[in-house]
Amino acid sequence: MISRHARNTAAMRASPRCGARTRNGGACCAPAVHGKTRCRMHGGAARCGAPRGNRNARKHGRFTSERVAERRAVRALLGETWELLRELNAGE
Repeated sequence: MISRHARNTAAMRASPRCGARTRNGGACCAPAVHGKTRCRMHGGAARCGAPRGNRNARKHGRFTSERVAERRAVRALLGETWELLRELNAGE
């Protein structure tokens, strides 16, 4: 069944488009969320995207120079302990 009424799609076609890039390198053709530059799938949805204040850049401290040095010292101490245990077991 064919509809004979004219569709008014001018507003939909004139809406701003999402500025994200797709996996194949092309531009996303979805309309941007009202008041934002991205569509709902690329970060325009409410409560979506990176947290404020650059909380993504927080460091946990596991690879700081102090922690690396501490792990090396513990490993060296364990190596010396195992060596001492081997010497004691060999003397029996």
